[in-house]
Amino acid sequence: MNDSRVTSLDITAAIGLAVGGAFGVAGTFVGHAAVRQELWGIDAVGLIVATALLALKYFRKGDDCVAAGFLVFVAGETLVLSDTAAGLAASVPSFGAGVALWSASLLMTSLPKAFPIWSRVSGTVAAIIFATSAVRIFWGEQLLPTAAPLPLAGYPFLVLALVGWIVRSLKSA
Repeated sequence: MNDSRVTSLDITAAIGLAVGGAFGVAGTFVGHAAVRQELWGIDAVGLIVATALLALKYFRKGDDCVAAGFLVFVAGETLVLSDTAAGLAASVPSFGAGVALWSASLLMTSLPKAFPIWSRVSGTVAAIIFATSAVRIFWGEQLLPTAAPLPLAGYPFLVLALVGWIVRSLKSA
């Protein structure tokens, strides 16, 4: 498919990415557990829908690595979503598995030249931060999703990568 028009699916993906980025950041800084969990639930659903749509788009374009990267992101975000309602401490194992997959996904979408360079650099930095966080969790550290400096430092870089995905989704070729 070589169509250069922005479609309703492109717009839907962009909205899902924007909702995911905004609600994810908001949830990170909310102190009340129930509100944080609700915001992160909305964030995750938006990102899962958006990246599933982007996987299909890039698969149709023949960019298999980027398409597979978005499928890996869907898997990682699903793991993160699976324990969101359990609270910060209880979600650590699934969060660790999820950010390990985010890391792989961000590399798969950042190494090819499908997105603006600033987005690809941001995605690569986020991938390194999330991989480091995952390793620490796998080694038994009770690293909460809101812990500073890691993984907290990765979220701004993830959001910048999402912005690059949005820009490319809404820009006709």
